[in-house]
Amino acid sequence: MTKKVEIDEGSGFCFGVVTAIRKAEEELAKGGTLYCLGDIVHNSREVERLKALGLITINHEEFNRLHDAKVLLRAHGEPPETYEIARQNHIEIIDATCPVVLKLQKRIKQEYMLDDEANKQIVIYGKNGHAEVLGLVGQTNGKAIVIEKLEEARHLDLTKSIRLYSQTTKSLDEFQQIVEYIRTHIAEGVTFEYYDTICRQVANRIPNIRKFAASHDLVFFVSGKKSSNGKMLFDECRKVNPNSHLIDSKAEIEPALLASACSIGVCGATSTPKWLMEEISEAIHKELKKTE
Repeated sequence: MTKKVEIDEGSGFCFGVVTAIRKAEEELAKGGTLYCLGDIVHNSREVERLKALGLITINHEEFNRLHDAKVLLRAHGEPPETYEIARQNHIEIIDATCPVVLKLQKRIKQEYMLDDEANKQIVIYGKNGHAEVLGLVGQTNGKAIVIEKLEEARHLDLTKSIRLYSQTTKSLDEFQQIVEYIRTHIAEGVTFEYYDTICRQVANRIPNIRKFAASHDLVFFVSGKKSSNGKMLFDECRKVNPNSHLIDSKAEIEPALLASACSIGVCGATSTPKWLMEEISEAIHKELKKTE
C-alpha cells in the first residue's frame, strides 16, 4: 500500500517574517557586521541558518551596551525606548517591524495619548513577555494591562472604561469570547471599545489548518517551541486530529507513528520555513522506504 505524504501549501512564513529575513540577507550580502535584536524568527533552525551567514543575535542588555553598529529589528516590533537607545548610541536601525504590528503600535499610542476619559484602561489580549506585546505595552509607558486568556478577563476592573486590543497572532475565537465577557459584565456608565487587531493572514490559516489536519491520519506540525503562533495553530490541529504531533526537527519523528498511517500531513506555523517542512517530508519518505 502506497502511503501519501503531503506538505500544507498554506503553511510557512507570513509576509512579515519573509520581509525581515529578506532584509537580513540583503544586509549580510553587503558585508560588515549585522546584529539582530532577539531571534529573528521563533524557529531555531532558521536562526542557525542565518547565523551561518553572519547574523549575530543579541539581547536587550547587549544592545544597550552597543555603539556605532548596525542592528536589525525583527517583525515583532520594539518599544519606543529601543529607538531612543539606538539614537543615543549611534546605532543604525534596519527596521523590519511588520506593517500590521507597526499600525497597531500607532493605534495604541494614539489611544494612550488621548485625554478623553479618566481611569481608562488599555487592555491587550496577548502573551505576557512576548516580543510583540512588549513593543505594544511600551507605547503606553508600561501602563497597558496584558491578559493571556478569557479567565484573566474576569479579574479586570469592570468599573472603569476599557479599550481592548489584541496581539496580531492570537486566536480570533478567544478574542471574541473576551469581548463578549467584558461587554456583558462591564458596569453602567463606563465605556468599552474593542479593536480586532488580529492579522488576517494569520487568522485565515486556522480554517485552512483545520481542513488540512482533518484530511490526514497523522499530522506532523513543524514549529519552534517558542512560537506563540505555532502553539495556537498546533492546538487547532489537535482539536480536529488528535494524532497531531509538534516537532521542530526530523530527529523528533517517531518511526512507530508512521506504521498505521496511510496519509501523513506536514504543516507549520508562520515562523516555520518551507525548507524545514520539506526536510521533514524527505525524512518521512526515507523512513517509509525502510519498511517497504
